[in-house]
Amino acid sequence: MTDLRGELMQNEPMGRHCSWRTGGPVHRLYKPADSSDLQLFLRQLPDDEPVLWVGLGSNLLVRDGGFAGTVILTSGSLQKLEILESDLLYAEAGVTCAKVARSCAREGYTGLEFFAGIPGTVGGALSMNAGAFGGETWEHVEKVTTIDHSGEIRERTPAEFDVHYREVGKPADEWFLAGYFRLAHGDVEDSQRRIRELLDRRSATQPTTQPSCGSTFRNPENDHAARLIESIGLKGHCIGGACVSTKHANFIINEKDATASDLEQLIDYVRQQVAEQCGVELVPEVHIVGDVL
Repeated sequence: MTDLRGELMQNEPMGRHCSWRTGGPVHRLYKPADSSDLQLFLRQLPDDEPVLWVGLGSNLLVRDGGFAGTVILTSGSLQKLEILESDLLYAEAGVTCAKVARSCAREGYTGLEFFAGIPGTVGGALSMNAGAFGGETWEHVEKVTTIDHSGEIRERTPAEFDVHYREVGKPADEWFLAGYFRLAHGDVEDSQRRIRELLDRRSATQPTTQPSCGSTFRNPENDHAARLIESIGLKGHCIGGACVSTKHANFIINEKDATASDLEQLIDYVRQQVAEQCGVELVPEVHIVGDVL
């Protein structure tokens, strides 16, 4: 590969880049210098190369055998963030949701305070319609830019996507490069107070100091995954180093040197028990990739 300006790593352990702090190695990991550098990199990849985009690595589990492909790491890159004319916020895929929330509040805009409670990046939020405290990402999207395997960049509108709760259908082999978000004028102090309240609530109810992927399962319609899991006594249940949090039952934490296998087995066990005892099929939010050792 030639003329690249980003950082290329080989056989990189994904435990360094996932919020669960575990995971097997990836064949190739690339941290682009900017979107132009990313275009050049993608154009030099084999056409059949599997590609996985990773931001903060929340909602991601890479099996212990690793991922036989290429990871595009947006965290620490693709960081453009600016408020445009006509009250639009432009944010590239690697910008953290927390930074979006703080920036909007500081400039006197409201509506995206809930982003402070999403432990991920804009790219991830767009990919799964991430939400927190009653807000969802795509409620505020004006348009997006995507990039495909050949490095071609396109601008698309929400009408071109199939958006649901924690799920977004998009054209094959395209990834979110940036989003444009519609803003509303508000009060700086009110927005900053709202963010503090949301973060205080998150700290009080979620195990924010322990390695996790955030919410492990989607909430079933008219119910909560945490309620179901707690109702059958699985708080604190462990397999290897992976445990159901005693603070919030919809969080599975890396309690002590958990392997990806420990975490996946516990996810499967919780799903099985809830299905058998409650008659509800829990759907994981976490994206599991890679090979089993």
